[in-house]
Amino acid sequence: MNKRKKTKLYITIAICLFLLGFIFWLLSVIFEGEKPEILIEPMPEFLSGRQKFTLTLSDMKRGLKNFKILMNQEGREVIILEKDFPFTGLFNSEGIHKYDTEFSVDPAELNLAQGRVDLVVKAWDYSSRRGGDGNLSFLQHKMIVDTVPPSIRAISRQNYFNIGGTGLVVYRTSSDSIQSGIFVSDLFFPGFPYKESTREGIHACYFAVPFDIKKKPEIYLWAQDRAGNISKSIFSYNIRWKSFNTDRINITDRFLNRILPYFSFYSFGSEDSDIDKFLKINRDMRQENDRVFYELKDETSHDRLWEGPWLRLKNAANMAAFGDTRLYYYNNREIDRQIHLGVDLASLANSEVPAANNGRVIFANRNGIYGLTVVLDHGQGLASVYSHLSEMKVDKDQFVSKGDIIGLTGQTGLAGGDHLHFSVMASGKFVNPLEWWDSHWIQDNITRKLALVD
Repeated sequence: MNKRKKTKLYITIAICLFLLGFIFWLLSVIFEGEKPEILIEPMPEFLSGRQKFTLTLSDMKRGLKNFKILMNQEGREVIILEKDFPFTGLFNSEGIHKYDTEFSVDPAELNLAQGRVDLVVKAWDYSSRRGGDGNLSFLQHKMIVDTVPPSIRAISRQNYFNIGGTGLVVYRTSSDSIQSGIFVSDLFFPGFPYKESTREGIHACYFAVPFDIKKKPEIYLWAQDRAGNISKSIFSYNIRWKSFNTDRINITDRFLNRILPYFSFYSFGSEDSDIDKFLKINRDMRQENDRVFYELKDETSHDRLWEGPWLRLKNAANMAAFGDTRLYYYNNREIDRQIHLGVDLASLANSEVPAANNGRVIFANRNGIYGLTVVLDHGQGLASVYSHLSEMKVDKDQFVSKGDIIGLTGQTGLAGGDHLHFSVMASGKFVNPLEWWDSHWIQDNITRKLALVD
């Protein structure tokens, strides 16, 4: 075979190989086997009302052909949305390769029954596989239709609350409730299972009636189930109004020279005067310190730890009351005003401080203006606070009994002299401690209500 014939043969073979490869490539494109991708967000476990979904479809090869969204419940199918996409030529290069849309599902509009329902999405592409039907992707998401809210009702009927004081409501919820409690206007206080009762669904909720409200607050029971259904229930209550005292405090240079070194750790401006530093302590640091107290609500025990009337510091005089408005004066000019959120008790210097009731130490450290401070958790959101201590005799997580000595009085923090600053909190909100020292108040407002479900 001469050279020319060999060349022609090689060219023919090359052309055949090229054509064969092209045909295989073309067939692999036309008959490609990659299925469309389906993404739905969110993927809720429950369907309790109108739910909006976002659907994202993609097929980067032959492109999207059509899709269908439907709900399937016990063999009954309801089409939610379906759509066809155009084909734009052999390779569909200008076709739809990605598509986003939103749709909503309302169980009431679709007449869905309570119980399981399946959200189904089917998507096809323009592949010539499956007799030209294309590759099929299938997504099925199981949900539970639950549009029935939990039940909640008050058991305690006679509810009298003092402004600035603590309220207790005993109530019952249905078994599907996962969270419940009381709203006082926009403040939420969680309820806790009352395990002493033999009846199911009994809860106790201690809450604060804010001292600074100007009109009767809206107080109601609230419950939520796993599906997100919410119930609200009103109950009968009466609020006793009272006024709080106003107290004038004169700030002197001598006082500033004594207390400012204690706060040397705080960040002050280089140009701040002593009185500027005091105001930052009295305003900014106070807010930070109160936030520390508030966040301790998350460490409360679900069980009641306290028992009976709470103890008061022995042989101590009341130096300042809960809810007092303190007007701060410097050089006969008012420079600030703050609310006193506890009771100041003064006895002998370095007096022993007893635990007001049984509890667990959830804080034992310095806390800014409050100085050395111990906080006891008494369960179900109740806590007691002991501040300005000169010495702490307990450690965090230690359990104490009523009357155990937890520290000594002092003048750490922003204290003008040796005393104990004592506070009570209900789920992080300060309440009037005087109620908890009163055995008659506890009997009338706590014990009798809890006895209704024993």
